[in-house]
Amino acid sequence: MVGMSATDELRQQIKHSPDLPGVYLYRDDSGSVLYVGKALSLRKRLASYLPALDGNGVRLPVKVNEMMGQAASVEWIVTSNEAEALLLEQNLIKRHRSPFNIRLRDDKSYPYIVITMEDEFPRVQFTRQPHRHGNLYFGPFWSAAKVRETLDALGRVFPVRTCRGREPGRRSGSPCLQFHIKRCPGPCVGTVDAGEYRAVIKQVVDFLNGRQTKVVAELERSMREAAERRDFESAAVLRDRLEALRHVLERQRIQSNSLGSADVTGLALDDWGANVQVFITRDGKLADRRSLTFVNVAGAEAQEVYERFVAEYYGGVPAVPTELIVPSSVGDTARLSLFLKGLRGAKVDVHRAERGDKRRLQELADRNAALALAHERLREERTRERRLGALTSLENVLGLGGPPIRIEGYDISNLGAENIVASMVVFEGGIPKKRDYRKFAIRSTEGQDDVGAMREALTRRFTRGSEPAAPASETEGPTPDPRLYDPSFEAVPDLVVIDGGKGQLGGALAALRTAGLDAAVTVISLAKREEEVFVPWAPGPLELSDDDPGLLLLRQIRDEAHRFALGFHRTKRDAATTVSLLDQLPGIGEKRKQAIVRHFGSPERFLQATREELEAVPGLPGKVAREIYAYVHKTG
Repeated sequence: MVGMSATDELRQQIKHSPDLPGVYLYRDDSGSVLYVGKALSLRKRLASYLPALDGNGVRLPVKVNEMMGQAASVEWIVTSNEAEALLLEQNLIKRHRSPFNIRLRDDKSYPYIVITMEDEFPRVQFTRQPHRHGNLYFGPFWSAAKVRETLDALGRVFPVRTCRGREPGRRSGSPCLQFHIKRCPGPCVGTVDAGEYRAVIKQVVDFLNGRQTKVVAELERSMREAAERRDFESAAVLRDRLEALRHVLERQRIQSNSLGSADVTGLALDDWGANVQVFITRDGKLADRRSLTFVNVAGAEAQEVYERFVAEYYGGVPAVPTELIVPSSVGDTARLSLFLKGLRGAKVDVHRAERGDKRRLQELADRNAALALAHERLREERTRERRLGALTSLENVLGLGGPPIRIEGYDISNLGAENIVASMVVFEGGIPKKRDYRKFAIRSTEGQDDVGAMREALTRRFTRGSEPAAPASETEGPTPDPRLYDPSFEAVPDLVVIDGGKGQLGGALAALRTAGLDAAVTVISLAKREEEVFVPWAPGPLELSDDDPGLLLLRQIRDEAHRFALGFHRTKRDAATTVSLLDQLPGIGEKRKQAIVRHFGSPERFLQATREELEAVPGLPGKVAREIYAYVHKTG
């Protein structure tokens, strides 16, 4: 509507929302999703936000008032029921990662076990990567050590391949040590077919799902069958696996016939966060315990937090239990049961435990949740104090006007005069801000000139932080190239840290003078060998104790810049080496080389190609493809 403000338009959208179940999304003026919610009645739920728009939101949670202050529009998706809305809400939160939703803390970095079911011969691996459709994920685990311990146990019990890549085996074609010590059945040399291999993978899945009794029974049956057909070697291998599996199972301490197979959960909640403990019982045994911490819960009810846990956790596990014991603070279980039934494809009994072993285990889960939440809160407070101490130390030592909130670190990486690169890392409030990291391929220097490379990197960074304005008239000259503008460079750092000594510091100062920022930005350098801090206003290094929190933060920034630069340098070096290999291939000219890179997308993917994949490259004769495959694998 003409003349209507954004707030008035949002109010009209809310008033015309349907009185039906569904999911709603609040967006800001740039279209980014701020919050995803569900409701039995969209009209009633959205109307509850109107006081925040009218300036009467004193009784609403702080985060609601803050969110409505940023909201510019709302949209909704109608569903058949609230359980369907819960599933849709979960998918939308994962897709948009909306900042005002309750979410699993650091869910991207939690360790998982992944089984790559999309491969013909699946791998069982540790991962922190985002989930890919088609694979099975188990977790999240509360520690990486727990994942590696579990993988080690699996490796001793189940023979599965550990080689990298979707195709089993090495480029040399010879089997690895795992095959010779009978920890891999050898799919790379054809000693096992895909069906037999996937039968072992199924046992791994059953084991990770807590069905260890079923796995033991299957191994015992296979051992007896092997012995009956007088295949004593296979029977001995199966016997050893059974012993290893029983050794793993002996570590389980809690057992009760009344527990059966269920997930028993506990919940602790305060304005700082929430923790949910999942005690996984299978066949009367406590098979595992998982701890999940949620943030952004201020003002939320226990029911809302628990529903978010159910959607987040059970939406990502490969198997949903037949029974879920919920905390006493959770009231409505019917909606949760319906939601889990949709995931499992069968009924799930969701209820509160009133007596017996399940009640005692649920109370134990509640106590563990409270302890875990207190521990997380204390650790967060200590971490915050440590960061504040480091920033305050730098403020005092460097004579800054305030704590350096944004710090940028730079490093140069090269091997001789080839593939010289620079890295820029950003720390805000003492923690990495990885979305602002940048890489620079150095072009202007000749030979190994770290000082010149540093000057080029900082010149490019500090001359690309201002958006080019269009000329007022044609007589003012051409419009500046917008490709030179990077919006992430708009923020001017409080401190710049250079990896190097006085020479690199001088190059950085020259770049800042070129950008006219030498008086606005403090620049220092940190030398590797003696861990010396150099500043422009002193002839020698500053004297800092080894345990000074400011120096420790500078080292962390320097090491992160070095890691980031080294990774970029390796990528460019490997790409250059691979392109050089393409130039040496028999029967390959420029057109065929381009066809190979275009077909596989990258030289790295070409090196992993099978002979059949090479023969499928358009414009590449079959004979030439076979010669290329033989040449690449002969050279390794």
